[in-house]
Amino acid sequence: MAAKRLRKGQCYRKLERAYTRKSRFRKGNYLKAIPQYKIVKFNMGNSKKEFEYRIDLVSKGALQIRQNALEAARQVANRKLIKTLGPQEFYLMLRIYPHQAQRENKIIAGNKGDRVQAGMGHPFGKIINMAAVVKEGKDLFTAFADERGLIHVKEAFRACVMKLPSKFSVEITKLK
Repeated sequence: MAAKRLRKGQCYRKLERAYTRKSRFRKGNYLKAIPQYKIVKFNMGNSKKEFEYRIDLVSKGALQIRQNALEAARQVANRKLIKTLGPQEFYLMLRIYPHQAQRENKIIAGNKGDRVQAGMGHPFGKIINMAAVVKEGKDLFTAFADERGLIHVKEAFRACVMKLPSKFSVEITKLK
């Protein structure tokens, strides 16, 4: 059985007002089923230690980022930091959460497919993925490290940006 493929990210890149309503009551929902979130952790490393520097990965543009891309970027950054610094010498946080539902109205493109389905009659579509809405200047990741770990966090963020669809900048703030 073939794996379920996602549409290209450029189909969902631009920001739109969400026509998605999640309610506490099932009757008030526009969305009947929401897929499982793929992001495993939002906080990694040592949260108890006080660090000298705060390093932020800041967005340079407004866009939507899929949860698949966020999870891939998180894994790369976390793996690099654990490998170079060790699990006790940094604290990494993913600062955004995927709330935006991405929908797809599947159309049968085969022999006599037009007779089988309604086409674009009511094209609300089924939810295929979730995305985070990121505005310009919003922090995507925040890391805390000491002087020794500063270079390693920059390297981890550089590798992390390769997995993300927009341009980002690294901002460093001294805490102590």
